[in-house]
Amino acid sequence: MTGRFKFFLNMGLALSLLALLSFYNPAAARPVKILAMGTSLTQGYGLPPGTEFTTQLQAALKGEGIDADIVNAGVSGDTSSGGLSRLAWSLADHPDAAIIELGSNDMLRGVPPSVTEKNLRTILSTLQKDNIPVLLTGMHAQRNLGADYVKEFDGIYPRLAKDYPVIFYPFILDGVALNPKLNQADGMHPNPAGVKVIVARILPDVKKLVAQAAKNKR
Repeated sequence: MTGRFKFFLNMGLALSLLALLSFYNPAAARPVKILAMGTSLTQGYGLPPGTEFTTQLQAALKGEGIDADIVNAGVSGDTSSGGLSRLAWSLADHPDAAIIELGSNDMLRGVPPSVTEKNLRTILSTLQKDNIPVLLTGMHAQRNLGADYVKEFDGIYPRLAKDYPVIFYPFILDGVALNPKLNQADGMHPNPAGVKVIVARILPDVKKLVAQAAKNKR
């Protein structure tokens, strides 16, 4: 084998290796990391291990061929103020996307809707500044809180969805609320079957969220 032939052979191998490396994207190779920040509905209050929202959602994504790592940042009883206070700590792990499920405990405690909206706006502004795509889940006020409160509270989430570039899921308990077969004995928290319904209904929007996160990672 001549020296010139060896040179061109080695050059060809080197170029082939570079071509292969150009198609390898380490950011795309790792799972998309999703921060799920919320209340007991996210945390999995009263549920057997492995049946909570984040676990079922991660499994559903895997079933769709999507490799995701969903961080359960749900805290039972948390308000929007609590979520805001722990936002910086939650973002320290550098998530690629976020699901925000906050406000239900504000409503149950009678927190003024203006306070809830202000907290959520600060959270969404922070995530937008950090270029983190968001899936915002809404909540409906209990009807016995009075027409004025219901109107003010229910208007929070559509306004936020209009003002921020979020994916909006209007009601986290859609298809589950007030159904005894899908809720625990307290009538407020979904049972494993109820969580399964929530995951099935929200999955298309979560897939959109993953697509946005993947686009940002390129």
